[in-house]
Amino acid sequence: MLLELRAENYAVIDRAVANFGLGLNLLTGETGAGKSILIDALALLLGGKASSDVVRHGADKAVVGCVFEMTPGAMAILEANGIDAEADHILLRREIAANGKGRVFVNNQPATVGVLRQLAPELALVHSQGETLGSFDQTQQRILLDRFGAISTDAVALAFAVWRATTDKLEELQSAEQDRLRMADLWRFQSKEIDQAGLATEDEDVQLEAEKRVLGNAEKLYAAAMGAHELLYESENSAEAALGAALKHLEELARYDARFQEPAQQLAAAKAAVEDVDAEVRDFADNVHAAPGRLEEIEDRLAALDRLKRKYGQTLAEVIAFGAEAARQLSEVENRDALLLELKAKEVQDAAAYQAAAKQLSASRTEAAKKLEKLAEAQINDLAMSTKFKIQVTMAEAASAWTSHGWDQVDCLIATNAGEPLKPLHEIASGGEMSRVMLALKVTVEEGTAGARKKKAPLPRTLVFDEIDIGIGGRAAEAVGKKLKTLSKGQQVLCITHLPQIAAFGDQHFLIEKTEKRGRTQTDVRRMEDAERTQEIARMLSGAKLTETSLKHAEHLLESSR
Repeated sequence: MLLELRAENYAVIDRAVANFGLGLNLLTGETGAGKSILIDALALLLGGKASSDVVRHGADKAVVGCVFEMTPGAMAILEANGIDAEADHILLRREIAANGKGRVFVNNQPATVGVLRQLAPELALVHSQGETLGSFDQTQQRILLDRFGAISTDAVALAFAVWRATTDKLEELQSAEQDRLRMADLWRFQSKEIDQAGLATEDEDVQLEAEKRVLGNAEKLYAAAMGAHELLYESENSAEAALGAALKHLEELARYDARFQEPAQQLAAAKAAVEDVDAEVRDFADNVHAAPGRLEEIEDRLAALDRLKRKYGQTLAEVIAFGAEAARQLSEVENRDALLLELKAKEVQDAAAYQAAAKQLSASRTEAAKKLEKLAEAQINDLAMSTKFKIQVTMAEAASAWTSHGWDQVDCLIATNAGEPLKPLHEIASGGEMSRVMLALKVTVEEGTAGARKKKAPLPRTLVFDEIDIGIGGRAAEAVGKKLKTLSKGQQVLCITHLPQIAAFGDQHFLIEKTEKRGRTQTDVRRMEDAERTQEIARMLSGAKLTETSLKHAEHLLESSR
């Protein structure tokens, strides 16, 4: 949910901070106090279009910021955009300079407006007068319908991914055919050259370099090895002879005194170690002189390997991988016709699997749409509207319209006056009507999915309604208040209202005030306690002058809304 919203030097706001809570958060104030300014600030933080006109006169820049609770979806978006994500919260900040330039920060890291727009559907949906920010477009309408019907798109998404991978491979094979044929001779030569080199291991050059160093110093190494052999074993005063003589003496001592048994064993081990070392250096000396032409062979082989590395990779591992890829591409060209037939057959099979999954999904949506439209129409007509409402699910079966969420186009259609034809929801002229329709839809969906919440959590989103009460009053206003209260049980709701019947339902009530300080007009925001709420609702009932009757009426509204 939205935890905090702040603005500095924004329009007529000098500095304002609002800390929102669970449930229904209501914002009220006199006409012209700037209630919609906060909603506009939130819209900017969700990727809305910025203008230097919002910078407070005399200031260098306007700054708006907010804190939302983190959601798994928002976490994934941040990671995809290379932005460090905190475990619990996400911080959005936007600066608009007086010269028109702007900056965006997410978790105090530079970002773009595009990132804000990606995050918006995951964090909040703002229904403001005259427009719907967060875009209640066909995508959002489809998501709402799927949520109502507890419809999963997993099967379609999997079928689409398989079909898309096959078609991509097919397109790749069919494109640039002439280029591939011209490249075939080159791939054939490269593959053959690398294959004929007989690269047995990826570190052959490293091993040969080590052997080359040995052979390049053969005489010196032979002399060293034989010198060691002479001192260890061959000479009259060799280490082996000295240790053997000493061992005989210790063995004689051990026959009479047990304390010399262990020293005798140690000396025997030392004599054996000397013999092992001598055998190793003697073998080394023999091998150094055993292959006089080996050094030339190694140098020739290393030169050949270096030529391959200069052409195909910095290491033999890269050369081997290059050869394998050249062989694969050559195989595709040589076996293109067979591969094309195989891929075309698989594409037909994968397309059929997608179509089957998409048709099943369309059937589920059509069934859910019939239920939702009846329930939503009743909810809408409770809100001082006389409408006909329909949810139309249209299958776009052409492959160009296939997506990971199916091929359906979902349209909410409405007629707000008797005798008028049904029209798409976005063509409704009145922003107040749009907000009320959205409220009714959201309430219907939340009530319809209430039983499934234990299995599937509600969407992590803050809902904002601006000017939802235009053109209504009396019982209709109370009905709107009740629906907002119902909706707020599952999701956080922010609502700007002029009607006391709605304001009485709030869990948190914020007053937007316009004051004059040091000759400047500014808008302030503060949360009201119970006594202040009574006075504010009384003002909304009777105007600036409070009366005993309006105060009692306000108390009654607050009491009856609990």
